[in-house]
Amino acid sequence: MFLTNLTLSNFRSYHHVETEIPRGILLLSGGNAQGKTTILEALFYCAAFSSQLAENDRQLIRFEELKEPVAVARIVAQFQKSNTEHKLEIRIIQETANFNTRVRKEILLNGIKTSAQKAIGTFPAVLLIPQMTAILEGSPQERRRYLNLTLSQSIPGYAQALTEYNQIISQRNALLKLISERKADPQQLDYWDDLMAKRASFIIYHRIHALLKLEEFAQEAHLRLTANQEKLCLNYQPSYDPAKDSTGNEPSKYVMSNCPDRSSFSTDEIEKGFHHRLNSIRNKEIERGLSTIGPHRDDFRINGNEIDLGTYGSRGQIRTALISLKLAEINWMQTKTGVYPLLLLDETLAELDHQRRNDLQEWLNTCNQGILTTSDLSHFTESFIQKHVVWNVTGGTIQK
Repeated sequence: MFLTNLTLSNFRSYHHVETEIPRGILLLSGGNAQGKTTILEALFYCAAFSSQLAENDRQLIRFEELKEPVAVARIVAQFQKSNTEHKLEIRIIQETANFNTRVRKEILLNGIKTSAQKAIGTFPAVLLIPQMTAILEGSPQERRRYLNLTLSQSIPGYAQALTEYNQIISQRNALLKLISERKADPQQLDYWDDLMAKRASFIIYHRIHALLKLEEFAQEAHLRLTANQEKLCLNYQPSYDPAKDSTGNEPSKYVMSNCPDRSSFSTDEIEKGFHHRLNSIRNKEIERGLSTIGPHRDDFRINGNEIDLGTYGSRGQIRTALISLKLAEINWMQTKTGVYPLLLLDETLAELDHQRRNDLQEWLNTCNQGILTTSDLSHFTESFIQKHVVWNVTGGTIQK
């Protein structure tokens, strides 16, 4: 995929900007708070349909525009994929009437309105911003969010299955609470358990296989970035593990380690085992009024030389592991979909040592298309700068 044009209107600090985007690497240089990261944020919004930096969509609308009864921020990305031209337009709309304010978004793909669930994966992108160290250091929710977004861009039906699963969990939890208060019949759980097991098995199956391939690609990248000194492992920790029996114990017929091989399990086998596990813990879940197993409680940890980097890793180790994970994400998405995603890196070289900067730049020279931000061009070699395009960003304007 190649991004060819980008238009921003009333997005963050940008009143209006429209520009062609070159192939290869584009370096956005400029001081802090000038609008460099905003461009990356807007482009990744086209991939995820949510911001990785804002608490809500209202924050994305330019402040001066918010004074209008109807305030609209627009992102328009034109791109080529599979030798076909596409246009993705996103409108973030705030409407104020009778002292009531609501914010909504419209998504148009090639001029036709669609939903985020249907459009996700249309504009594949990989983003790395400093805040993403939370993937290693943060809560399991941060890692699930990362994994869900990555898989939603690459696996047809994953986003829909996840949405349906979350709706099922909400309904099932409400029913469990009623049963615990003796206001509903426990047999009503049978219907929701069937639905939950079906959606959960699909999600778990794809998480298993995605993490295996991501680990393979991440190990290759990490060995290169650490001069073969550190082996990276992604340790999936599902709350329901198909490699364990219904009581949660490891059956003797499997040879287990800290990272058991779950790749041989089909979705049907996972669904059957998940359902069995739900039956065995039904009384416990009724007592708690809560669904205690399932993809909504999964986690995965990132280990370097068998050490949990999120807990014990240094700042440099965490940063390097995150870069390796993102490079793996690119390779996995390309392998899975046949489309090379747009790479978006925000100040990525700033906290790397000299050797790792050079190693990363060497890899970037082979990148299909990427947009990088920096407040200090000296982080890049002279040969890298001469080889690629550099734009200066100042006060929400782009100088080529």
